[in-house]
Amino acid sequence: MDGDKYFIVKGKALPEVLLKVVEAKRLLDSERAMTVQEATDAVEISRSSFYKYRDEIFPFHENTRGKTITIMLQMDDEPGLLSRVLSQVAKNEANILTIHQTIPVNGIALVTLSMEIDAKTGSTSTLMEEIESEDGIHFVKIVSRE
Repeated sequence: MDGDKYFIVKGKALPEVLLKVVEAKRLLDSERAMTVQEATDAVEISRSSFYKYRDEIFPFHENTRGKTITIMLQMDDEPGLLSRVLSQVAKNEANILTIHQTIPVNGIALVTLSMEIDAKTGSTSTLMEEIESEDGIHFVKIVSRE
């Protein structure tokens, strides 16, 4: 089974540690002064478990207007590659809100894209898989989701 695919799973089917990671992330988001140590202590998980899974699990929020996601890509500094990525975004009916690209170092650039995906027609999973399949993309990571 490919570890980079996306799934929607009912919370009751998830291991308790993953649910606790989501809760710790919620605590950190809602109480800006809370430290990671305080959040992990509150939900009774280790900091290492939190750091291991924090970028791998997100709560699923469905709404009728759409959802905003921010992704980070590491990619080769190659003419036309960003354009191909943006074509994938358009093909999946997402609306770009912001684009930030670092100055490439050693032929590698980091790009952060914030976009709104239509809840009725857009699929985050499909979009992520299509972007990841582009030659020259090293990795794609969801940074935030609203």
